[in-house]
Amino acid sequence: MAQQTENIIAPINFESNEKTIRLFLETVRSGKEPDKANLFMADTVIAHQMNAEDPIAIKRTPENYSEHIKEFLAMYGNFSFEITELISQGNKVYARWIQKGKHLTAIDGNAPTGKALTEIGSAVYRLHKNKIVEYWIQLDRFGLEKQLQQNKY
Repeated sequence: MAQQTENIIAPINFESNEKTIRLFLETVRSGKEPDKANLFMADTVIAHQMNAEDPIAIKRTPENYSEHIKEFLAMYGNFSFEITELISQGNKVYARWIQKGKHLTAIDGNAPTGKALTEIGSAVYRLHKNKIVEYWIQLDRFGLEKQLQQNKY
């Protein structure tokens, strides 16, 4: 008699998921090696942009995520990126970070000033087979806008 395995759930390795996200953030999201996104992301990832006034979900590939991070490098220069918290539960990992850089290109209609900018963000990443398949990201947009306005003067 053949054994049915579709109802068997493999044990989740919490350390592995957390380690994957830590390495992803430190390697890719930090801007150090954006072209390595394919090591951490599935072929297609659902990215939920959690904006209070306009939440959207977009599809990301490792390639366009790499380009997205390269845009950050153009906007902020070689920014610093510090993970301030990681929490794992099941197949999800919550991460919070602080990114610090300089205002080098126009952002939301604000001309570049070269002044320091700090952005605080957080995301919940869902993993399947040790790859990111979905995430929900929130950024302190109000704090960034306030800095952009202050930098004008």
